[in-house]
Amino acid sequence: MKKIIKIFIIIASIGLLFYVGLYLYAWMSPKLAVNSAKSYYFYDKNEDLITGTDEWISYESLDQDIINATIAIEDRHFFDHKGFDYLRIIKSLYNNFKSKSNNEGASTITQQYAKNLYLDFDKTWERKINEAWLTIRLETHYSKEEIIEGYLNTINYGGVFGIENASKYYFGKSASDLSLAEASMLAGIPNRPSEYSPFVSLDSSKKRQKVVLNSMLRDGYITEEELNNAYNEQLIFDDKDDPEELNSIMYYQDVVIEELKSIPSIPSSLIETGGLKIYTNFDSLAQEAIENSIKNNIDTDIQVASVIMNPSDGAVLGLVGGVDYSKSQYNRATSSNRSVGSTIKPFLYYAALENNFTASTTFTSEKTTFVFSENQTYSPTNYGDQYPNKKISLAAAIAYSDNIYAVKTHLFLGSDVLVDTMKRVGVKTNLDSIPSLALGSQPISLLEMTNAYAILANEGYKVEPYFIKRVEDINGNVLYEHKSTKEAVLNKSITFILSELLANTSNPNFIGYTYPTSYVISNKLTKKYAIKTGTTEYDHLVFGYNKDVVVGVWGGYDDNRELAYGDSTTNKNLWADIIEYYLKDKEDNWYTMPNNVVGVLVNPQTGKLASKEDKKSVIQYYLKGTEPSSVDNLDDAVPTIKYEE
Repeated sequence: MKKIIKIFIIIASIGLLFYVGLYLYAWMSPKLAVNSAKSYYFYDKNEDLITGTDEWISYESLDQDIINATIAIEDRHFFDHKGFDYLRIIKSLYNNFKSKSNNEGASTITQQYAKNLYLDFDKTWERKINEAWLTIRLETHYSKEEIIEGYLNTINYGGVFGIENASKYYFGKSASDLSLAEASMLAGIPNRPSEYSPFVSLDSSKKRQKVVLNSMLRDGYITEEELNNAYNEQLIFDDKDDPEELNSIMYYQDVVIEELKSIPSIPSSLIETGGLKIYTNFDSLAQEAIENSIKNNIDTDIQVASVIMNPSDGAVLGLVGGVDYSKSQYNRATSSNRSVGSTIKPFLYYAALENNFTASTTFTSEKTTFVFSENQTYSPTNYGDQYPNKKISLAAAIAYSDNIYAVKTHLFLGSDVLVDTMKRVGVKTNLDSIPSLALGSQPISLLEMTNAYAILANEGYKVEPYFIKRVEDINGNVLYEHKSTKEAVLNKSITFILSELLANTSNPNFIGYTYPTSYVISNKLTKKYAIKTGTTEYDHLVFGYNKDVVVGVWGGYDDNRELAYGDSTTNKNLWADIIEYYLKDKEDNWYTMPNNVVGVLVNPQTGKLASKEDKKSVIQYYLKGTEPSSVDNLDDAVPTIKYEE
């Protein structure tokens, strides 16, 4: 027993020496400049400030109720510990072990503040050790008042960071003027911002407010009468439009931060840099176009994502990852890979045009079962199970988004060709060489696909999507500057022909056994666009462009719920409203026909030269020497490419 006691004393002494030494070393370390740490100043493409964490309110100016409410609900022993509440840690470990869960945490306000200041939020041991070390340094160099001040100025209140921003966001007033009812409501949000925000669920936020008020009563900050009065007070929330605008911008800002983390020249911790000025490609008109379109077209619980990009260099001008950031911070434009449906077909048809197909190349479109080795079969269907049951031109197949024609083209070329083409246009997602790839059966992110369409829109130059133009430290020193690179990966003449073919998706001259896929929005379009839609059971997409801009839109449900019939039209209207709003003050900017391309008047269905008997005709474009001639109008003349069925 004496030996055990002796060993225990030695271990305890070593532990105490280590503990004291750790805090002594922290005291000798440089003081952290927390007032400027993690200060993000976001600038738009015109270098005007759009948002910044400069709404810093001092401890002395804060309403005392928000301080008391935060301490009571988050860290009741805040003024007694030195960064870590060891009894609370032991209790939470015991409760988690007992309940076989990991639901109960024991982070102190200082620990949470350290985590807020740290750029990398990955759940790794390295990050946890860094967080602990920052906690010790904060406790060593700063008073409790300074720590709670910093915490309140950086915490997340449902997509809004900092108590001053949150107070103005929810109640239209400064955090120095909050009532007990308002303060207790705000103090409850950070625990689960996506659930306890009153803009998400007032019922959940009221229940959480009651927990906060009871905690304040327990710790002697308020009386029971004050609790009841605060809980029953009718809260008046700010109803101006700014919160909606802020919610939308937050999706863009989140991607900016992700890109920031990937830049090697930017330090992993903003504490060491003392704040950053981030100059982005953000275009308020582009963001406004998306917001207004969502507001005017979406009245269900469907989710929407959209990307607006400058095709010339890949600059992302606007982005929305969901209908409401305050309800869901999940970014469906960048983080969600979904089946792209028929929107993959333009890349299939680019490859076909590159391999001697023309706008007049025909295949028969009818119900078809494809048989492969070992008697494997594949039976694609056209949308609505509609078939012309005759030969149609490639131009018609694009206008109608004919699935039979697409699969025949895919198999004729060889299933590896489309995979290789997608790689050429910058799609990094691994795709399988399978028959259904021609119909977009495999998932790709909206941002990746929008970038692929940008390469069609800029006449064949590979670009990479980017959000950040330049990063400076707080003193104006340039830490990073984006340098765009352009590599020619597609043929300019073929991209011109393909863009003209995609413009036919809203052309009334293609009305035949069915309607062109974008005809429903043709009355909204005041300019010429290349458009391709995609429709699956669970995903609706539209991509379209001219020389100025490319716009991608996705609509669907996070739980893969089947979409309603009218959702496809809603998605098309979303796209049309976005691009028309963004380009409302710009001239129609279409492509100049290359010298080696000719335009010929043809029958839209057959692809043959138009005759007097044809009720409808369109100008189609061909590489010189491949255009149809009068002899092609004769029966049994030189055939177009055939597929052996």
